[in-house]
Amino acid sequence: MNCLNSKYRHTDRSQYTCFLYLNSHLFLKSCLCYTEPQNLTDVLEFFLLGFSEDPELQPVIFSLFLSMYLVTMLGNLLILLAVSSDSCLHTPMYFFLSILSLADIGFISTTVPKVILDIETHNRVISHVGCLIQLSFFNLFGCLDSVLLTVMAYDRFVAICYPLHYPVIMNPRLCSLLILISFLISLLDSQLHCLMMSQLTFCINVEIPHFFCDPPQLLKLSCNDTSTTKIFMCFLGAIFGGIPVSGILFSYTRIVSSILRVPSTGGKYKAFSTCGSHLSVVILFYGTGLGVYLSSTISHSPRKDAVASVMYAFIVPMLNPFIYSLRNKDIKSALQRLLNRKAQS
Repeated sequence: MNCLNSKYRHTDRSQYTCFLYLNSHLFLKSCLCYTEPQNLTDVLEFFLLGFSEDPELQPVIFSLFLSMYLVTMLGNLLILLAVSSDSCLHTPMYFFLSILSLADIGFISTTVPKVILDIETHNRVISHVGCLIQLSFFNLFGCLDSVLLTVMAYDRFVAICYPLHYPVIMNPRLCSLLILISFLISLLDSQLHCLMMSQLTFCINVEIPHFFCDPPQLLKLSCNDTSTTKIFMCFLGAIFGGIPVSGILFSYTRIVSSILRVPSTGGKYKAFSTCGSHLSVVILFYGTGLGVYLSSTISHSPRKDAVASVMYAFIVPMLNPFIYSLRNKDIKSALQRLLNRKAQS
């Protein structure tokens, strides 16, 4: 049971202290307020402050976010069409790339449509359940991106280090199994984060200085002790983030070692060019993620953290299809053939 009426906004910035009373038969949460408490209700809503409350900037932000979303959708859908329509791309590498495009579409769709809708309707309220759903899907697709990049690094490792055994090792059954495992790992990560966030209590209708339900912001605004939750989140980050990074580093260590043993310069270039696009996406994904983390650690401005998160949540899914299409001759050829067929029909 929430402590205040869901329509109440804490404009007076009153201080609240929450106490939790637990026994084996009863859970009771009450708030002691320095001002007269409002009616109690079971509904809790969050208010997403976004980037700016300046009315003159809203059309600019709306146009920018809508453009990025449409470009991202178009780019990733073109990758999916190219891979599915061209038999030359029916290989494990491009199968994983098509799944990565689906994950990118889901990743950006968890946040951008809500931002666009909020600006259009002038309503930035999100329910407690809606907030949990949003952060659950955000973690699901974000973790799926990370694990898929590890799977793709393993695919390049097998292709370069064991080229003669590649068709046998990377068979359709193993590829499907890797995708299933990636999804289950991501689902576990998202549900653990959702479970932790659902245990938080809030004494007031919370203003989140972000454009989506960011877990670190929710931890800061919670009125109960979050030290254990923070430790557990760091542990999850080390497991679900550290293991994929370790897998990528191991794969590329072996790849570089194998390429250096190639005698000709042309052979080295050809071998490295097969994983150049993937390496670029890995650097972009983890580089922006690290940048967001460092920004939130160094900067004490929530609005600056929100701007930094744009690089991770919006720019990465938008640039991924362009990196693969511009640096990959097979994708460019497939897209050209697809456009030619559409033009002739």
